[in-house]
Amino acid sequence: MDNFDPIIGQSPAIEALIRSARIVAATDVTVLIKGETGTGKEVLATAIQKDSPRANKPFIALNCAALPEGLVESEIFGHKKGAFTGAVSDKQGLFQAADGGTLFLDEINSLPLGIQAKLLRFLESGECLPVGGTKPYMVNVRVIAASNADLTKLIENGQFRQDLYFRLNVVPLELPALHQRTEDIEILAKHFFTHFSAAHSLEPPTFSRQTIKTLRSYKWPGNVRELRNLCERLSILLAGKVIEPENLPHEFNRSAITVSSDFTLPELGLQLDALEADMILQALNRTKGNRSKSARLLGISRDTLLYRIQKHGLATH
Repeated sequence: MDNFDPIIGQSPAIEALIRSARIVAATDVTVLIKGETGTGKEVLATAIQKDSPRANKPFIALNCAALPEGLVESEIFGHKKGAFTGAVSDKQGLFQAADGGTLFLDEINSLPLGIQAKLLRFLESGECLPVGGTKPYMVNVRVIAASNADLTKLIENGQFRQDLYFRLNVVPLELPALHQRTEDIEILAKHFFTHFSAAHSLEPPTFSRQTIKTLRSYKWPGNVRELRNLCERLSILLAGKVIEPENLPHEFNRSAITVSSDFTLPELGLQLDALEADMILQALNRTKGNRSKSARLLGISRDTLLYRIQKHGLATH
């Protein structure tokens, strides 16, 4: 089995991401995974670890936002007996537990500034200092970090260390939001339906073509996780049925109405390829050739934009 099989999708953005992740996995470099909540950052981190030379070594994941601030340092670096009230014995930290393997720090944007400094020291020297300790210990751990927030904005606000960001951002991998890879919705839904029908011993439902259109026009604020939850609900409530738009929750049909009212197909029709090329050129002109900003204006990922620029043979700035 391919270690990247759990990342479902055939869109240009996902295929480009997997290509980059395969290259990164083979090295020992620090990785920063960016992406909105629910896009599958831990799934990608796990795939990278399983495809790496450290695959048979420990893989430990920590959600930095899930622990109280006072416990994060002790959890990551360990503590010495008597370091604080309740520290009745020495405690090993996650870095020691992951020695030789990989430590995945999810939601690293939630890491307190003081602990960011200790993490930076580790990344630069391999040294860790337990809470209440005076003698550092050395470990060999690969760090994969993930953030659902824009770290550059946190740096501007003094909430994240710029030097740590540069140290983590050696190889950034960005997971596109689901509304930027709508061509993957159908294949993802089939995957989830197959999974849940087996789990609940039910016949899987299917989506009508109109329902697929409705799903593609939705903004998906919860991303792939939201689609997964929807598929589980429909697998149970509408097992074996063809799902029409009216079977979807209200927010999906409200979204479809909003999107469809923005543009009306002219009576004489149009040339879709020419329209797409024109919209891309307008976006590039408006952003003075900035591809990332152009992709955001068009509601697609940067990789999808580059693919479509190439498809239309457009000259770029």
